[in-house]
Amino acid sequence: MDNQKRGSFAGSLGFVLAAAGSAVGLGNIWRFPYLAARDGGGLFLVIYLILALTFGFSLMITETSVGRMTKKSPLSAYKQLRKGWGWLGVLGCVVPFMIMPYYSAIGGWVLKYFVVFATGHGAEAAQDGFFTGFITSPVEPIVYLILFLGACAVVIFMGVEGGIERSSRILMPILLILVIGIACFSLTVRSTDAAGNVVTGLDGLRILLVPSLEGITLRKFFTVVMDALGQLFYSLSVAMGILIAYGSYVPDGANLAQSVSRIEIFDTLVAFLAGVMIIPAVYVFMGMEGMSTGPSLMFVSLPKVFLAMGPIGNVIGALFFAMVLFAAITSAMSVMEAVVSSFIDEFHMKRSSATILEGILALVIGIVVCLGYNKFYFELPLPNGSIGQVLDILDYISNYILMPVVAIGTCVLFGWVLGTDTITKEVTKNGESFARRPLVNIMVRYIAPVLLGILLLMSLGIL
Repeated sequence: MDNQKRGSFAGSLGFVLAAAGSAVGLGNIWRFPYLAARDGGGLFLVIYLILALTFGFSLMITETSVGRMTKKSPLSAYKQLRKGWGWLGVLGCVVPFMIMPYYSAIGGWVLKYFVVFATGHGAEAAQDGFFTGFITSPVEPIVYLILFLGACAVVIFMGVEGGIERSSRILMPILLILVIGIACFSLTVRSTDAAGNVVTGLDGLRILLVPSLEGITLRKFFTVVMDALGQLFYSLSVAMGILIAYGSYVPDGANLAQSVSRIEIFDTLVAFLAGVMIIPAVYVFMGMEGMSTGPSLMFVSLPKVFLAMGPIGNVIGALFFAMVLFAAITSAMSVMEAVVSSFIDEFHMKRSSATILEGILALVIGIVVCLGYNKFYFELPLPNGSIGQVLDILDYISNYILMPVVAIGTCVLFGWVLGTDTITKEVTKNGESFARRPLVNIMVRYIAPVLLGILLLMSLGIL
């Protein structure tokens, strides 16, 4: 199947926006802020930035190079590169296949909250028990799942240039404007505490920016490093097959190193702005206690913050969840494309048939995920110490087990079997400079596999 039939991005900008849209998702907006608040604010930021510029860039440029040099999706690319390594492509396809159903379920939750705030009922979302009542409903979460998944499927159905690239060119600028606008507003909020002290958004900003070394030990520092490393998987779309799929659509004349650097900058900027959006506002109205809610921060704590803002809170809430919805859609459609492109390449399916098949499979599993909070509810202890339901189990297997395994396998393949010169040759095929070549060599061969191995052992509860 030639490149034209597979489809391709019209240019580097299309690839950058699409890949940035994939990277900027719920991981940035939901997970990054509470990790930053928990792990010493500026300390977490500095470590995350260092890892993004080294570890993150190395894996991103490697996977994008795999896609462009093979012109194949993850399921087919690895076995084309080296006989006997097809298993790595299978795992690389299984990851997005497992993520799509539960990501769509969470996307449905975001859509629900957007509708609630947009229709002027934000005060209801701030009430205790609202979120639990919604996700335990046997019907409503499924309806929103179908709407969210359907929107993603329509984009993928329309193809690479007509669907993914065109929608990214529209959604990403809007998303960036909303992120900047809400972040600026968050810095202006203020309230008076019980002691009569005025607390402002700038006070909350200091928590995000100023490194806190209080109670820091070598073990605690190592935990922060591992949290930042784990966040990179959520943030940069590595080890999910996405960058391989998107890389296969990148024109041969594009500057890969430059494009990946821009994606990296865009993603890190949005992750930082997400912290500016959320941490100051939560701190002003809920104090440090509000930061400790973890995963429920977005669906439980923030609606209470918007309610505390008064009449303007409903508007800010609607804009916030509109922004989160855009981020979720751009990420989810990239996850879906990784699977659809694999079906197209490996089984020679038409895009329409592959999209319908993946849509049906994701819907069926997604319904099971939704019913996991009511009809199929159970509690299963996981090796990392958490208690999981259906969604948590899918997330644990895909994000905490398979993604590190795929990333380690990729490092071994390019660090020790094919050699990192394979990456360099693809990146510099048009005579481009590759200043970070020595960094990529060291990271892929030595440092990344060690860090990933430690992360995997922690996920398995061994460390």
